[in-house]
Amino acid sequence: MAKARTAKAKTIKNISTYQWHGINRKGSKVSGEMQAESTIQVKAEMRKQGVNITKVSKKSESFLARLQDKVNAMDISVISRQIATMLTAGVPLVQSLGIISKSAEKPSLRRLMGEVAGEVETGTALSESLRKHPHFFDDLYCDLVEAGEQSGALETIYDRIASYKEKAEALKSKIKKAMFYPTAVIIVAIVVTSILLLFVIPQFEDIFAGFGAELPAFTQMVIGISRFMQKAWWLIFGIAGFAIWSYMQGLKRSQKVRDATDRAVLRIPIISPILHKAAMARFARTLSTTFAAGIPLIDALVAAAGASGNVVYRQAIMSIRSEVTSGMQMNVAMRTVNLFPDMVTQMVMIGEESGSLDGMLDKVANIYEQQVDDAVDGLTSLIEPLIMVVLGVLVGGMVVAMYLPIFTLGTVVG
Repeated sequence: MAKARTAKAKTIKNISTYQWHGINRKGSKVSGEMQAESTIQVKAEMRKQGVNITKVSKKSESFLARLQDKVNAMDISVISRQIATMLTAGVPLVQSLGIISKSAEKPSLRRLMGEVAGEVETGTALSESLRKHPHFFDDLYCDLVEAGEQSGALETIYDRIASYKEKAEALKSKIKKAMFYPTAVIIVAIVVTSILLLFVIPQFEDIFAGFGAELPAFTQMVIGISRFMQKAWWLIFGIAGFAIWSYMQGLKRSQKVRDATDRAVLRIPIISPILHKAAMARFARTLSTTFAAGIPLIDALVAAAGASGNVVYRQAIMSIRSEVTSGMQMNVAMRTVNLFPDMVTQMVMIGEESGSLDGMLDKVANIYEQQVDDAVDGLTSLIEPLIMVVLGVLVGGMVVAMYLPIFTLGTVVG
């Protein structure tokens, strides 16, 4: 299908929720809520229903409501599957977009798809319309849609896009799950230790003050830490909070910080194998999807590099692209970066020789996605006893420190 002509898209106003009060035909007071573009539209619509509006105002949204209304990657995955299903069923594109824009639960998603539907209805190509919303539809997404438009197989391409987004989100969810447990262990340990040092240990210190004897060295050390925490807790938490805030700002604004973080997480014990496998799964899945959609291998490698999610793999894939551009086979170029396992390079070699590279890459992606799933489950079973051990050592150590003087109370009294 040739790219549709570009035309000036009609303006789609933001839809908001309005609260209204009025009097119906029977003279009774009535009130309610309505989603509309303006107060004028609310009054006109309610007038048709025989309600004389006395007051109308835009409903203010809470922070939680605004957070829940935010369009996320899972929403894009869902609408991609909806579009793929409707196109496969023979529903025209404009009608499909219109149905989604009216049926979406989130107002922000309705506005987004309403704008896209309006632009496509006036003749703008879908890929061009999607590129106007880069925060929701990245270059890879738009390139795949454009390839589908140019090949006349948009329904087939959209089915691949939907499958790709679903598997990508599933993989992302597994990675978040893997990172959650170590983070939870650290946070729980810090909270429990802080409570003990700030509120529990001082109570024991008051009791020990009347002993009139020297306390065990371990007990003195814990009491010393507790005193320091009581005097400088604001400084400790302030520095920690500032460090976390500075790091988060660095992640947002500095490529060097992001690159350093990417390299560091690949060295974390237990977690690093999962991240390596996830990066290879994203690389194989993206390259398989883009190459199967008819995008040239050179361009597909660029998309795969961006989707890998880690600077180490991104630089390696771009190095592979450089070698492939000069005429080297991809499996040979992959061996030169010393990052991909032999199994991956061998399957790529078979795919290149048999002319089924996309199929082989799809198999590689399936293998590593399953390995990530198994590794996350294994990590979960490992972390649960680890939490008990860490908390047991911290809490148990402080309990022992506080009860050592009591155990030796007979000697002190004697």
